Amino acid sequence: MSTLLSIHWFLFGAIWYFFNGVLHDIFVIRQHQGKYDRELLRLLMDGHVLILSGILMLVCWFMLRQNQVFGFGISMIVSLFMLIYCAMIFPFLKSFGTILISLILFAIA
Repeated sequence: MSTLLSIHWFLFGAIWYFFNGVLHDIFVIRQHQGKYDRELLRLLMDGHVLILSGILMLVCWFMLRQNQVFGFGISMIVSLFMLIYCAMIFPFLKSFGTILISLILFAIA
């Protein structure tokens, strides 16, 4: 049971968020036609939300490795906001993996 509730889920979540954000931005830039505009900025911000969440979750993982309990609170906030973010984009992008990982991180926190 302790393996299922391990702090290493925070590292996994950090990697998942970060690399999905980077991949999102790469695909957006590759598919964009034309000049820099509001639509491109909006799409890039979606990727940057994921990247920032990944960095914050990595910081939480480091905090938890050093027995700093604030890492749980910060990770709970990040995972809750990722769930809200997934709910907002759900009509356009069904990101079940991110939802599942965010639920796990929220439950562990």
